[in-house]
Amino acid sequence: MRLELLGTGGFHPNERRHTACLMLPEIGVVFDAGSSVFRVPPLLKTDEIDLFLTHAHLDHISGLTNLLVPLLDGRIKSARVHATDKVLAAIREHLLAEAVFPIQPAFEYHELRSEIAIERDGVLRHVELEHPSGSIGYRIDWPGKSMAYITDTTVDGSYTEFIRGVDLLVHECYFPDEMAKWSLRTGHSNTTPVAELAREAQAGRLVLLHIDPQRADDDPIGIETARAIFPNTEVAEDLMAIDF
Repeated sequence: MRLELLGTGGFHPNERRHTACLMLPEIGVVFDAGSSVFRVPPLLKTDEIDLFLTHAHLDHISGLTNLLVPLLDGRIKSARVHATDKVLAAIREHLLAEAVFPIQPAFEYHELRSEIAIERDGVLRHVELEHPSGSIGYRIDWPGKSMAYITDTTVDGSYTEFIRGVDLLVHECYFPDEMAKWSLRTGHSNTTPVAELAREAQAGRLVLLHIDPQRADDDPIGIETARAIFPNTEVAEDLMAIDF
């Protein structure tokens, strides 16, 4: 299975990173729809997509509008948007309000269920996370492999069991440790707690994203700090592909 990291930054794009979007191109599964969604159509291996949204903050939904043309010209034949009722309502009533975006993309809206079947005998589950206005974390288990996507939350131990034993953990790390106080103030995470979580949950591999856009340097989160705790850690970059 290949995971394409299309957008690995948080809050707003910078010259190095667009905002949140991850894709499993072989099976048409997309997580979040930030400013990087324009990268989906050229990489997609199917003509249908299922978009699973974590929450309704703009850096996770604004790119939904980028799918209008691919839906109109047939490159994407159907797009199913999965989220909580609250998030779906925010999209329809605000992002796609007529005064903001007058042509409606042909989305199918689906409220999240406790379990959703995913191609290749996979099962997707979700967990509620602590974040201003709420957030959702996702996990997919296939026979012999698994991945979890956790973003926009402060590490608090509440979802450790949810991600336990996952082969690939993709987790936000907005701040380095020297800015840890901002993690609690903003509902985000910093380096050491994320690495400790991966170790405690016995994850196979940790990939850090949703990076502060004020940091466009090569080491925005203190990677050696993370690796001292959980050696198999790396910082995501836009257009990174992960085979697992």
